Amino acid sequence: MPFAEAVGLAFRTLLAQKLKSAFSIVGVFIGVMFLIAVVSVVQGMNRYMTEKFAGTVLGVNTFRLRQYPDVQLGHVTDSTWRRWVRRPRIKLGDGEAVAQALTVAATTGWESSTRVRITSGRRAAPDVLLTGATDRYFDIKDLAIERGRAFTAEEQRAGAPVVVLGYELADKLFDGRDPIGREVRIRDLPYRVIGVVERQGNLFGMSLDKFAVAPAASPVKRFINPPAVIDALAVKANSPAEMRQAMADAEAIMRVRRHLRPRDADNFTLETADEVLDFWGKISRVLFVALPGLVAVSLVVGGIVIMNIMLMAVAERTREIGIRKALGARRRDILRQFLVEATTLSTVGAAGGVATGIALAGLVTAVTPLPASVAPWSLLVGVLLGTGVGVAAGVYPASRAARLDPIAALRQE
Repeated sequence: MPFAEAVGLAFRTLLAQKLKSAFSIVGVFIGVMFLIAVVSVVQGMNRYMTEKFAGTVLGVNTFRLRQYPDVQLGHVTDSTWRRWVRRPRIKLGDGEAVAQALTVAATTGWESSTRVRITSGRRAAPDVLLTGATDRYFDIKDLAIERGRAFTAEEQRAGAPVVVLGYELADKLFDGRDPIGREVRIRDLPYRVIGVVERQGNLFGMSLDKFAVAPAASPVKRFINPPAVIDALAVKANSPAEMRQAMADAEAIMRVRRHLRPRDADNFTLETADEVLDFWGKISRVLFVALPGLVAVSLVVGGIVIMNIMLMAVAERTREIGIRKALGARRRDILRQFLVEATTLSTVGAAGGVATGIALAGLVTAVTPLPASVAPWSLLVGVLLGTGVGVAAGVYPASRAARLDPIAALRQE
């Protein structure tokens, strides 16, 4: 029997026995669907953590000198938190000393942040992230200005009351009007808007566009931090190797300034995106290790179901097999017929699982903060797994059908 004819016969059998076929493919369907959906979410999270979280929040080739980590990973015990809080604050002099001690070319700037209410006329935006920073802040964070401009080094040194707004904040305060040159009030202090940053989007459902950046020396300094105290010194290098060298320089100068002995632990933090990515890498590796086992359970169950269904089909169609053999069908023709039928069953289930997995990944992206990115290799793996399960599950029923004696089969009622 030609292969194409065997496939056609298999599809006709599927259509004739819809309920039985549906029960046959459910295990393969669930296994492949789970594979596609989970791999899509993990792949999407990998890209999201690398490009969005690490790049936007912490910066590429960037580290921050802080009192304690801004991004806390895992469970932080009370004793650890108390130890962090007891550390000395980062001083402006610390930042200046580190910037001067670097032995590699790097962009440096310091920043301090707080949450404030910003108003414009009758419009108000509560809980806005206000950052007082130096003029290099925008270069370090890779923030592109959509309208207007960023403040200059001269405006920073003079403490000019100017501010750059995030996209969402500008839209909320001015409702589509051009904000450039208009006035906002930050804790009743008047500030002139000189720029609006391009839309950044969301991070795990939280907006990245509800912020304002003002010169660190401007009047906001009085309620962000005590005098000469900063939240962080940011250092951006040109490559990972130069960033590590800059971190070594920063650690050395800070240990000298803090009079730490060789055996003393650092009482400051050098925070990088690598720590976040390493933490996520461990989680994703656990998921990828557990995934094959979970998928295998569904596929094994699906294979067993297909084998049982095919054995029932052999028993029900014994007389048909006898007639085919009497008319000249060879053992390999019967073997191919039932093997193709089993493979078609599992492949249809795998194809349905692939389609549903893609739809499920899209649904996750649409209704949750979790991103999902369908990996092309997972589609191929899903189909190959489905086909493989069909071949493995169909071998025994097909060989049993092929070995039937035609005379005994024709006597079967």
